[in-house]
Amino acid sequence: MMLNSALNVQRAEEVESPIRLILNNDAEKASFENVAVVGLGYVGLPLAVSLAKHFKQVSGFDISTRRIAEIENGYDSTHEIDAAELEGCGLKISTQASSLADCSFFIVTVPTPINDANQPDLSPLVSACEMIGPYIKKGDVVVFESTVYPGVTEDFCAPLLEKASGLAWGKDFGLGYSPERINPGDKVNTVENTVKVISGDTPETLKRVKAVYDMVIKAGLHEAESIKVAEASKVLENTQRDVNIALMNEMSVICDKVGIDTTDVINAAGTKWNFLKFTPGLVGGHCIGVDPYYLASLAEKVGHNPQVILAGRRTNDNMVRHVADATLRLMIKKGGDMAKMRVGVCGIAFKENVPDIRNSKAIEVIEMLRGWGITPMVHDTHCSPEVAKMAGIELCSDEDMNALDVMVLATPHKEYAEDPYFPRKIRTGGVFVDVRGVFRNSQETKPLHYWAL
Repeated sequence: MMLNSALNVQRAEEVESPIRLILNNDAEKASFENVAVVGLGYVGLPLAVSLAKHFKQVSGFDISTRRIAEIENGYDSTHEIDAAELEGCGLKISTQASSLADCSFFIVTVPTPINDANQPDLSPLVSACEMIGPYIKKGDVVVFESTVYPGVTEDFCAPLLEKASGLAWGKDFGLGYSPERINPGDKVNTVENTVKVISGDTPETLKRVKAVYDMVIKAGLHEAESIKVAEASKVLENTQRDVNIALMNEMSVICDKVGIDTTDVINAAGTKWNFLKFTPGLVGGHCIGVDPYYLASLAEKVGHNPQVILAGRRTNDNMVRHVADATLRLMIKKGGDMAKMRVGVCGIAFKENVPDIRNSKAIEVIEMLRGWGITPMVHDTHCSPEVAKMAGIELCSDEDMNALDVMVLATPHKEYAEDPYFPRKIRTGGVFVDVRGVFRNSQETKPLHYWAL
């Protein structure tokens, strides 16, 4: 199962046990809203915990009994919240939708993925609206944080909520949108320390949205002119990063063909005051690798061909083959029977220092190597063996990841990147594909066939 649960409303997974209460003794909390957070993944749980520090009643809902059980036991498998924060925050958690009956302010944080055709998959939002609709009362507010293209909150979610609640949007309940800005694995730019965009369907709704988030966000709030503006700002944030990384990836391919170091080029260009220092890499995950498709989908709906957005996506997706081809090319250069080589891949998470493997390009590299008859050993210091197994990967031990003929460092977790002797896992004359180039300046790579983006 996915660690960050999609709300597919699997009613059979709901349990009959009472709501669990994570104890709290703070009597000074605000009581002007009873807040619900729907979806306790990497976005929802940190937000719910932060809110519970400031509000007397905060209810967290997730369809996954496994997810609720681990939180109840003081463990967050996304590694965003530690046990001490969970124990004392005062958050109520449940898999029962009825736990939301007393809430007046609903925040929806379910994932919004793409399907196999790279089109937005709004089914988690449908399930969320159908689930919370019966518990919305006159005067309540529903805020969406899930990434969507402009218009989804008002044109798509509002009718679903009206149907499920029997109430009228704008008359009986209000809508808001506040895009999440969680950066997985980042302990500096947290929920509280990151400026948050907020919006509401009316000035009155916006005041309530502001009152709630103002209790939590220390960095300040930006009031967007409309819900659609707030929705558009989110997809633009990640699309901008995607396109800029795509430019660096394309430059990396060009540099590889002419035999110069991409990092040297970027460092030279970076001496200009207005140069943006993006770097090449594998772009996966559930934000940069997904959100541009939401913006592209909207563009196509309104009759515009989004050439730059989709070109960036194609370029970044093609880097999987570029990395795999480089690995194969160096293996051929090394010589010998490739089928008998000890090949290792370190890091399968979509980015460093997180356990999340959703839409991981590192896994796609492994699949491509397997397609060529190469069976690599795989290691990851953050991903659990159970989650890796669900992706068809058996993780090996630290001891196995030694005396290698070929190493692909796909995701440079700190345990790898901060080990100065990490390249010694590779035999002299072996191949080291250091995707992000973290060992580019290491003397330990001198006896190896070394390659980086």
